[in-house]
Amino acid sequence: MMPFVQIDFLEGRTIEQKRALVKKVTEAIVETTNCPAEAVNIILREMPKEHLANAGKLRYDS
Repeated sequence: MMPFVQIDFLEGRTIEQKRALVKKVTEAIVETTNCPAEAVNIILREMPKEHLANAGKLRYDS
């Protein structure tokens, strides 16, 4: 089993926050699926605020 996780979020997190995020997500997957940490793959996809909209309004304009 080789889980792949994609996480989309707005840009602006520090490298320390990203490290903490992938560590916790990996731990949760290992714990719940009983697979080795080495099998867990995580893709972080950051997007600028102007690439996200909600209720007809760009997040950039919030």
